Amino acid sequence: MTQTETSENTIASALVATMQAMRTHGLNVGAAGNASARHPESGMWITPTGISAETLTPQQIVWVDATGQAHGAWRPSSEWHFHLAIYRARPDVGAVVHCHSLAATALACHRREIPPFHYMIAEFGGQTVRCARYARFGSEALADAIVEALEDRLACLLANHGLVAVGRDLAQALHLAEALETLCKQYLFAHALGEPVWLSDAEMADVLDAFRSYGQQPRTTGEHLSE
Repeated sequence: MTQTETSENTIASALVATMQAMRTHGLNVGAAGNASARHPESGMWITPTGISAETLTPQQIVWVDATGQAHGAWRPSSEWHFHLAIYRARPDVGAVVHCHSLAATALACHRREIPPFHYMIAEFGGQTVRCARYARFGSEALADAIVEALEDRLACLLANHGLVAVGRDLAQALHLAEALETLCKQYLFAHALGEPVWLSDAEMADVLDAFRSYGQQPRTTGEHLSE
């Protein structure tokens, strides 16, 4: 087996594991949702259409090249247009996941963005999580709407549809999808008592600045810990 074949098998297995994790964590049911990873030479690897996570195998992962041509025996996800559009627009993105999780979809059906009710909004790159305008699934119009909603963001809702999360790799994209679903649940619970108090622009700017060093970062020699 060549190094290229080994890499392809590793990514295909990771895509299967990602789809299975989304099902296990309640983000998708049956054959809903899809995931992809950037191909190092052209286009992407993406999950196939109409196959549930329970029965999905690495051999069914599809390579779609940069021109939109699918290769192999299996048809790609019907949402391949927006996956490919994201990779074209965002060179920083290495993976994309899409799901129809309960809370995110409920909010998306109201076509409303998630406001800065909680500081963890900043994890997605801005002061809000946008909701992409409605377009039919699988359409180029939906691809355009998602690329627009993801500008300077790592996730967005899709009107009357679900959510999309992107990351440098599948692990980050999956984490962000799970984190966004949790945030949507929190917003729905908080909203049951009325509109939550929003953080101000200044407060969110402060949070976004703090997020630049959030999580595990390389330590420098002689660095002192702050609060």
